Amino acid sequence: MASVSTSDLTSSTQKAALSAETALRIAHRIADEIGCKAGQVNTTVQMLDEGSTVPFIARYRKEATGGLDDSQLRKLEERLIYLRELEDRRTAITKSIEEQGKLTDGLTKSIQAAETKSQLEDIYLPYKKKRRTKAQIAREAGLEPLADLLLADPSKDPETEAAAYVDDGKGIADTKAALDGARQILMERFAENAELVGRLRRHVEERGVVQSKLIDGMAEKGAKFADYFDYSEQWSKIPSHRALALFRGRNEGILSVDLTVDADDVSPVMPAVKMVADTYGLADRGRPADKWLMDVARFAWKVKLALHLELDLMGVLRDKAEEEAIQVFARNLKDLLLAAPAGARATLGLDPGIRTGVKVAVVDETGKLVDTATIYPFQPRNDVTGSRATLLALIAKHKVGLIAIGNGTASRETDKLAGDVLTDIPAGQRPVKVIVNEAGASVYSASELAAKEMPDVDVSLRGAASIARRLQDPLAELVKIEPKSIGVGQYQHDVNQSKLARALDAVVEDAVNAVGVDLNTASPALLSRISGLSDSLAKAVVEHREAIGRFDSRSQLKEVPRLGAKAFELCAGFLRITGGKEPLDTSSVHPEAYPLAKRIVKACGRDLRQIMGDASLLKGLEPGEFTDEKFGLPTVKDILAELEKPGRDPRPEFKTAALQDGVEEIKDLKPGMKLEGTVTNVTNFGAFVDVGVHQDGLVHVSQLADRFVDDPHKVVKAGDIVKVTILEVDVARKRISMTMKSQADYQGQRERGQQQDRGGPGGRGPGGKGPGGRGPGGNPPRGGKGGAPKSSGGDGGNNAMAAALAAAMNKKRK
Repeated sequence: MASVSTSDLTSSTQKAALSAETALRIAHRIADEIGCKAGQVNTTVQMLDEGSTVPFIARYRKEATGGLDDSQLRKLEERLIYLRELEDRRTAITKSIEEQGKLTDGLTKSIQAAETKSQLEDIYLPYKKKRRTKAQIAREAGLEPLADLLLADPSKDPETEAAAYVDDGKGIADTKAALDGARQILMERFAENAELVGRLRRHVEERGVVQSKLIDGMAEKGAKFADYFDYSEQWSKIPSHRALALFRGRNEGILSVDLTVDADDVSPVMPAVKMVADTYGLADRGRPADKWLMDVARFAWKVKLALHLELDLMGVLRDKAEEEAIQVFARNLKDLLLAAPAGARATLGLDPGIRTGVKVAVVDETGKLVDTATIYPFQPRNDVTGSRATLLALIAKHKVGLIAIGNGTASRETDKLAGDVLTDIPAGQRPVKVIVNEAGASVYSASELAAKEMPDVDVSLRGAASIARRLQDPLAELVKIEPKSIGVGQYQHDVNQSKLARALDAVVEDAVNAVGVDLNTASPALLSRISGLSDSLAKAVVEHREAIGRFDSRSQLKEVPRLGAKAFELCAGFLRITGGKEPLDTSSVHPEAYPLAKRIVKACGRDLRQIMGDASLLKGLEPGEFTDEKFGLPTVKDILAELEKPGRDPRPEFKTAALQDGVEEIKDLKPGMKLEGTVTNVTNFGAFVDVGVHQDGLVHVSQLADRFVDDPHKVVKAGDIVKVTILEVDVARKRISMTMKSQADYQGQRERGQQQDRGGPGGRGPGGKGPGGRGPGGNPPRGGKGGAPKSSGGDGGNNAMAAALAAAMNKKRK
């Protein structure tokens, strides 16, 4: 056996202590950020590192986490990734400086005190390996003493002192060359002063202004960026959608975008230059070297510091804008996934089309495709009679209870056709018809998953089946589509795709596990989103189900190949079995807590099936009487709540908007018209509402309520049914502005001849010159086939829609 030295043991002990110290530092920081105790963070981190998922921890480990909810846990997980990366970088920087023999106690303290990656990089800048600079060349030529002398004693005359350094052999031909070299040395020194760079960064953050200008000759090509041809706004106040519009304009070669600071300052010395000078005690007091040193400070700011900070802070602005855009997308996606299901009823799906016909698919109450057809009620065939006959026959044959109509081209015409068909059916037997957002349906139709589910069905007919299923259960169908294709974000193509994917995957995981799935009917796509189940395990579950017929109990999951104890622990509570051997399998009670649940049942003195759903009996129990060493009060309360409403669905009750007859196209809209519609998307500047005219309208944030609204998500969410009043309609540009304010407030606005504007998109943004919210691009066409869905923001549509309100305001101001 190899011997282990005392020094090796000491080194290992120090590393372990350092690791524990680092973990504690991270725990305290996260605790402060999410509002909990460090111990809760440590426990959660340990469970995450052991492979537990956020949904599992949030639902079944409340005692361990102290009741942290899923939002806190997601934030914890996100910050843990960042802070661990920060610590890795801290370690790497320390090691690099130590290897150079330049690590001091003071430097170590500064590195340990850095709280962001930017601060770390500022500290590391002087020690970072870089290409041979002008300052390095000057130092090699022996000019550093000259730089030190003039900096330390401005009473020295630069020309006189520089004469002693002229040396043709070293490439210093004259005093000018010597002073130029000394200047380069000091400029680099100033630019690598971490404390100075930090203060300047804070100054630019507070005073910096982002300016954009049209690049010559690009006006026609870049018309969609017209509001940014001559635009400026404070760096600290630019909202995410405007920042992303600027970056897109720059990337497309339409705009030049710069960050300036103190451009309007009339002081003899710019504030930023004065900060550089003050750091080194420089001032023009009439001494021989004062003017030369102040020039060095100016050059250091202009040539090195300003450029470095512009690149850094524009990167920060992009990161912030992307983060906010991703959050908007995530919130909208969550609302869409958790939209009310219409329920398990036979459903007829209609995928509207004109020349190619309307695709028809019928799915049974389980979502299985049972029939298809194609009808041609519109130009050029105009086979209305045959189309009506086909639909009536399918409805009668399959006892259809729901009709789902895709919201693409010809959706209102198809909706009218369906309405006419329903008049031929007795009132008590008529199916409910609903216009469904079909965004992403074509993506699913052409996918490998769709081919496996419907192998002998034409791609176009698969889309109709997907639309039908989406009405039955939005969550179960939408999980089959890549989240980015669902199209409820703003500028989703402009943000970091890996961060976006990670955020959206987390939303889907949380939504699926919040609802739970039926183990005996769920698709592999749905099962793969369940806590603890990978794609391969989900397929294995389905294969085992097909082999045994159906699962009669959760415990049978243990028989699935490769599904081990940990995977069972993580997934079992989120999988439901109806009509099985164990009544608790229909609930979200975890199998590990069955003994506790049965102890509660025993205390009631009745059969489990009699107790489940008996609210009066269960509310009469004292939760504290059932706690033990393993299960605390949170778990007992959760079990009681689940027994009261077993298998409860957290999603809202299903309802639909009543679209107004005769309002089918944008030209049918008139100011003052009151309509009901469905919220399709919510952004930071307002909400988009579908009133059935193939083009969503914008309710600007200032029009969402009679009170001030700082965040549209606090008022509406995707899927909400709302009542709106039309404010302005621009048929040519396909722009509609709406209000959700009360009638009295709406009338007041019309009498004043202007709309209220609180400075977001569509108005004058803070510090901005022009309309602040008009993003690039017009609204994309309705639908989601082969491209970005309507108002998806994928091509700038959401932000462009803000222009509707801007146009209305400008018109009224004039």
